[in-house]
Amino acid sequence: MAMFPVSVISLHLLLILSFAFVNGEIPTTLDGPFRPVTVPLDSTFRGHAVDLPDTDPRVQRTVKGFEPEQISVSLSATHDSVWISWITGEFQIGDNIKPLDPESVTSIVHYGKLRLQLTHQATGYSLVYNQLYPFEGLQNYTSGIIHHVHLTGLEPDTLYYYQCGDPSIPAMSDPHYFKTMPVSGPRSYPNRIAIVGDLGLTYNTTSTVDHLTSNQPDLVVLVGDATYANLYLTNGTGADCYSCSFSKSPIHETYQPRWDYWGRYMQPLVSRVPIMVVEGNHEIELQAENQTFVAYSSRFAFPSEESGSSSTFYYSFNAGGVHFIMLGAYISYYKSGDQYKWLEKDLAKMDRKVTPWLVATWHAPWYSTYKAHYREVECMRVEMEDLLYKSGVDIVFSGHVHAYERSNRVYNYTLDPCGPVHITIGDGGNREKMAITHADEPGNCPEPCSTPDDYMGGFCAFNFTSGPAAGKFCWDRQPDYSAYRESSFGHGILEVKNETHALWTWHRNQDLYSSPGDQIYIVRQPDRCPV
Repeated sequence: MAMFPVSVISLHLLLILSFAFVNGEIPTTLDGPFRPVTVPLDSTFRGHAVDLPDTDPRVQRTVKGFEPEQISVSLSATHDSVWISWITGEFQIGDNIKPLDPESVTSIVHYGKLRLQLTHQATGYSLVYNQLYPFEGLQNYTSGIIHHVHLTGLEPDTLYYYQCGDPSIPAMSDPHYFKTMPVSGPRSYPNRIAIVGDLGLTYNTTSTVDHLTSNQPDLVVLVGDATYANLYLTNGTGADCYSCSFSKSPIHETYQPRWDYWGRYMQPLVSRVPIMVVEGNHEIELQAENQTFVAYSSRFAFPSEESGSSSTFYYSFNAGGVHFIMLGAYISYYKSGDQYKWLEKDLAKMDRKVTPWLVATWHAPWYSTYKAHYREVECMRVEMEDLLYKSGVDIVFSGHVHAYERSNRVYNYTLDPCGPVHITIGDGGNREKMAITHADEPGNCPEPCSTPDDYMGGFCAFNFTSGPAAGKFCWDRQPDYSAYRESSFGHGILEVKNETHALWTWHRNQDLYSSPGDQIYIVRQPDRCPV
């Protein structure tokens, strides 16, 4: 990492933090590595949730004709531009579907800094996607018209009002608003960044989103698995475990209206707070001609082109002095592939004097001690960990495992003061069961041949060759790199204070909104850990 002069503000904050720790308040990573902690399972806590039905008013269509719905804001690569997305027209599902014509409705956003003076206009593009099955009896789907409009030339840290739609019909939305990110710089950060994973659309999801919204985030980062539409057959029948309940299905079906329900439910939040998403395994959604990830790639806007990426699976963006790299665990991550080459270029262009913090996200975690998905993406870790470590990544966020876990600073399974803190936050509230068993507990270590990811394949998770678990596939106790783990639904808030200190807080759904479940200051040491 580059070396920076310590500001007066930084020294003052460091004194405050030191005083707080001495008085038993918020610890910092400088006080670590910490002894592993496992919070006992609360037997009264509901381990899996019930999906919101299509009769719930929060997921029903309330607009008419071609009026916009499912409105959302996404960031571009830099502070001076954002994407506005929405859907017009009704989806169709059944045997005889006729896709809408995307050219029949224009994609226009009126915007400005005053609610009643939306003097600027931007025009974007539109599309329709289909989910098709080559089997008799399965219902096909075609979406409404999806619109994406790129707003450019925006001022930093500024509130903008906007309306979207087609004024010629007329079919325009009500006024909405968003706030741009602050300009990138070592002392310029959004106040709060919400991190959530494996969200779904259950009654536990509603608790997560309500709790998250109460924390007033400036940005939401979703680390994969948005809707869990693939837990449903095309006739709308759902289950907690697809493979258990629908083992005779000729193809892994998916009920696409769940995407529309999710978009409607999320609109009150994401029409004003930007959301950035990376793909998870539940977004695969195989269909005819082996197409995958079509809903994910169609419904969200990504700053792929702006960040030099040719894929919706990986991209980067700045949020003030934080550089986010969003990586794909379900596309080639090998050194010979396009994603790895893009990552090298993206990291090489990064200026740590402008964006001191480097945060990486992908769906499946490298450092999780739960039996579920244990060492599932070891091949990704083997390929990419050296590059990220040498580039000085500070924090890694992942989901996939339906629990919460925070690591000590770690590299190659070894405690390392210059390694990143890995945080698994796949506890957003989805319909599948909560992860509760740990691979290091007696009888829970999975067979190595059962661990590779089904979609990507490959086997790299061999027995450990050194350290306390040498010669074994699993540790026989909570590993040293695991600092804290707990099975509860929740979300996290990242508050970057300056170029060296960031406050991380994890909130359980069952707690009061102001009560943290886990909290720590993550401290960068650029003088000790240079890039």
